[in-house]
This record gives sequence, C-alpha cells and structure tokens, in this order.
Amino acid sequence: MFRFLRREDEERLDRVEAILQEMFERGREVFDLAISTLLDRAPVAEIGPKLRATDLKINELEQELRRQLAVHASVFGGIETPVVLVYMSIVKDLERLGDYAKNLLDLARDGADFSTLADADDWRRIAGEIAAQITEAAATFRERDVEAARRVVEKAKVLMSDFDRRVTALVRGDDTGPQAVARALACRYLKRVAAHVSNVLTAVINPVDKLDFLENNRAARE
Repeated sequence: MFRFLRREDEERLDRVEAILQEMFERGREVFDLAISTLLDRAPVAEIGPKLRATDLKINELEQELRRQLAVHASVFGGIETPVVLVYMSIVKDLERLGDYAKNLLDLARDGADFSTLADADDWRRIAGEIAAQITEAAATFRERDVEAARRVVEKAKVLMSDFDRRVTALVRGDDTGPQAVARALACRYLKRVAAHVSNVLTAVINPVDKLDFLENNRAARE
C-alpha cells in the first residue's frame, strides 16, 4: 500500500491519479482495437491510424506524469522518493500496453486471422478476460484495494501459465494447427499485456523493493 505523504500539492497529485486512470482507459482502448483486427476482421487500414493515435496519446500522458512527479519531488524531496519511484515504474507498465497492442495489430497486418480458427471462441474468451483485467485493475488501483488486487493478479497468473503451455505445445510440435507462428506470437504478446497490468497492481500489494515481482511467478519479469 502506498500514498503520497505530503498533500499540500493536492491539485498536482490529483492530476497524477487522473493521468494514470486515463492511461488505463487508453490501454484498454488500444487493446480492443488490436483484438478487433485479429478476431473480428476489422480492417487494419482503418484501425491502424486510430490505434497509433491513441498510443501516441498514451506516450504523451506518460511524459506529463513524469513532469508532474519531477516537480512534486523537487518541492517535497526525500520523504516522497519511494512513492515517486513507484509511480515512475508503473507508468512504464501502462505505456507498454500500447506497444503490445501495436504488435497484435502487426499480426493482423501480416495476414493473421484468428476468426477462422476452430478455437476462435476460446481466443475471444481469452481476449475478453484480459480486457476485463485492464478495467478491473484500473478500479482496483484507484481504490488501493489490496484483496481485489490479489484476485486480479491471481487470474492473470492463470492466463500467463496458459499462454506458456500453448507456446510449449507449438514449439514441441504437439500443436500442428494452422497459423502456428501467429498464435505463438499472440500468446507472447497477450502474456505481456497481462503481466504489465499485474505489475501495476504489485504497487498496491507489495512494498517498494518488491515492485514488479509476482510471488512464485517469473512471468512478469521474462
């Protein structure tokens, strides 16, 4: 659990929280856009510019948050250093959602079409779970709800283990189905989305020295 100690800078700190919530929202938006090209045959030529514009906004929000934190730290000094470090770390996790959304979009651009797979509904289920995780994580972070954070992280661990299992089956040749390369890459990208969202919630659960560490799980650090 962490919070800023010096509330004299109330307006700036409220802006920091608002930026993080907007980054969650934009992260969910780019994720949904990318998935629509893979699973719903949304045209890449139409979705791509929207996704990239939203990703650019995410980057701008990250830069603004860093500026706000730098000013706050310069005024209040060492007492706020641990919390500033936490925010600097988690904002990078949120920024990465845009990067992996672009990776997923690139799969569709290169011809991947998961709507044709026999297990397309399963891929839709997985995408829905990750989308819900992003939304749940935003609310959990806003409320600093430790127990809810643990629940979201545990669900993410299950997903990440499933992605590892799927990739292993593809590498070993146990899964010889169509679009093997695209599916393996999608598993890796989706795993990273789940991991980065979980990393944000470690700030709610763990002390600062264990930020980004999921207990008994290396997935978020690989």
